Amino acid sequence: MKIKEISPHNLALLNGFQYHLKVEKGLSPNSVESYYRDLRDFLLFVQKKTETIQTGDVINYFVNLQGIGISNSSIARKRSSIKSFFKFLKEEEIEISINLDDIPKIKYSQKLPDVLSVKEMFRLLDNIPTESMNGLRNKAMLELMYASGLRISEAINLSIHDINWDEKVIRVMGKGGKQRVVPVAEKSMEFMEQYFNSARSLLKKEKNTDYFFLNRSGNKLSRMGVWKIIYKLALEAGIKKHVSPHTFRHSFATHLLEAGANLRVVQMLLGHASINTTQIYTNIDTNFIVKEHRLYHPRG
Repeated sequence: MKIKEISPHNLALLNGFQYHLKVEKGLSPNSVESYYRDLRDFLLFVQKKTETIQTGDVINYFVNLQGIGISNSSIARKRSSIKSFFKFLKEEEIEISINLDDIPKIKYSQKLPDVLSVKEMFRLLDNIPTESMNGLRNKAMLELMYASGLRISEAINLSIHDINWDEKVIRVMGKGGKQRVVPVAEKSMEFMEQYFNSARSLLKKEKNTDYFFLNRSGNKLSRMGVWKIIYKLALEAGIKKHVSPHTFRHSFATHLLEAGANLRVVQMLLGHASINTTQIYTNIDTNFIVKEHRLYHPRG
């Protein structure tokens, strides 16, 4: 797999900004390094020339950071770095498309997504109407996200070829292109089958697509689309807490651990990066993982 790199064009601008901070602004080496690291990560994520970056690209980056559990204080710092960089480009009369005033503010006081109790999670899931195509899709998707602890990106990128109906497991493409096999709770699998056998073919229309969860146009669901779906359903279920796609992942892990599941198994189910640095995690038997999931997950 080819490792992403910053384009020479963007790298030259980033180095110019680094020089500006160091020489003209007189910032400390640690501060300069912090700015540089924030902007490097952002430019690697968007993979666009600076002059074509739009507000939506920045919002998508922030959503991605929230999705992997980055604190709002850290995201707010990254926002400051990004805005300072584009302000510098504008002052240097380098062409940009982004409107600096449109970059959304991040509240330091805003908490990470709350973990729902088992009772609250069941209330949210059981309240999802399944009479319509979209309703059945929403039910199948959120049941899966809770059953298997999926990130939002993993859910919307799930392919029909990633699902093993007989074994009741799915193959997930995680961060950095790392694959893992995750069990799906039996009840959740039933909703996926219902969606696949009825609503999905209607949503797909005449389009040729392998994506499992589709929008009404027959295309892959967007991150923002899933956020809106969850916000609406949480409101309708009377959930007072802040609920986001990552709430399902947090709740998945918390409920398993509270029930007594093995910490290492939960880390493997989540596809946590630290597993790859600890040899003992890679030696856990797959059958043991499936049994632990079946035993401790509330939907199991």
